[in-house]
Amino acid sequence: MKITNLTLYKVPPRWLFLKIDTDEGISGWGEPVIEGRADTVRTAVEEFRQNLIGRDPGRIEDLWQEMYRTGFYRGGPEVMSAIAGIDQALWDIKGKALGVPVYELLGGACRDTLKVYRWIGGDRPSDVAQAAREAAAQGYSAIKMNATEEMHYIDSYGKIDAVCKRVAAIRDALGMKMDIAVDFHGRVHKTMAKVLARALDEYHLMFIEEPVLPQNNEALREIARATTTPIATGERMFSRWEFKNLLQDGYVDIIQPDLSHAGGISECKKIAAMAEAYDVAVAPHCPLGPIALGACIQLDICTPNVFIQEQSLGIHYNKGGDLLDYLKDPSIYIYKDGCIEAKTGPGLGVEINEEFVQKAAENASTWKNPVWRNFDGTIAEW
Repeated sequence: MKITNLTLYKVPPRWLFLKIDTDEGISGWGEPVIEGRADTVRTAVEEFRQNLIGRDPGRIEDLWQEMYRTGFYRGGPEVMSAIAGIDQALWDIKGKALGVPVYELLGGACRDTLKVYRWIGGDRPSDVAQAAREAAAQGYSAIKMNATEEMHYIDSYGKIDAVCKRVAAIRDALGMKMDIAVDFHGRVHKTMAKVLARALDEYHLMFIEEPVLPQNNEALREIARATTTPIATGERMFSRWEFKNLLQDGYVDIIQPDLSHAGGISECKKIAAMAEAYDVAVAPHCPLGPIALGACIQLDICTPNVFIQEQSLGIHYNKGGDLLDYLKDPSIYIYKDGCIEAKTGPGLGVEINEEFVQKAAENASTWKNPVWRNFDGTIAEW
């Protein structure tokens, strides 16, 4: 079998889909994208075309090594996202060619069901108690919300109090029946992150996420001393080499590699194995589309230290397109009691409606994240 073509589709709300064709009529799909830089990643994928056309798609590890290591300058979000989407598509082809789910090629299933969570509250969190009630009514037992709006290096305790009141409203509405994660989103600088983490302790959260930017991971040492809440991070880390020091330092409880950013299924399986050696849990990051989620689920089903999966149904970013719109069979992402069952279809287990994708790609705008500023006009983290 040989690779014959690569086709890329930029589609709403902010996704990039990749289709890899072969001379035996088997095609694989991947989702190579950095949110807000889809066009840059598209170019990076195209630059790998010469490494792929005419090659055997089954030699996944060899192709991965070639794409990564034969560039003198390597890594970074755009290049690793390009490799990630290609890797997903290659695994999809391999699974389809052999007639098995990808997880069967990675050691087989170690679980039957997988817990998922949904987002509430939006970028500027509001009405979270009602949204949490709706999530509970839909069968979810876990939710995640953004913590705060703009946060300066040193900021008002009023903002800390506002976060605590939102979390308290959910606890008042649902008690301990709902697991709550609070995403600092890298918006909070070290000093205020310590204050906020300690203030949230009393609400017994599932985890706090990205309390500081990954460039400041050394600050996790101080934050870990300020809280007993599990600390999660990793969505903006792109290879096992970046996760190496994080795991060695020992101040993280949950890592969140993104299978569309951190080198795909191949790399994230290795990252998860590294984490297991340090007794660290995995909760893959995935506020993206149906192919990315399909890749995550394949990894999750065969990875024992995964404990929950992010997914984007109804997330506030999904304007103009949602998770189910691009599927031939939307029922594959039906959640029961806040969980999803292991899929038995070949490859990634995702059938893409290519005709719909083609139409959606005709009018896809370029999504960019908003630019936030503090009260004094300085740039704030979004």
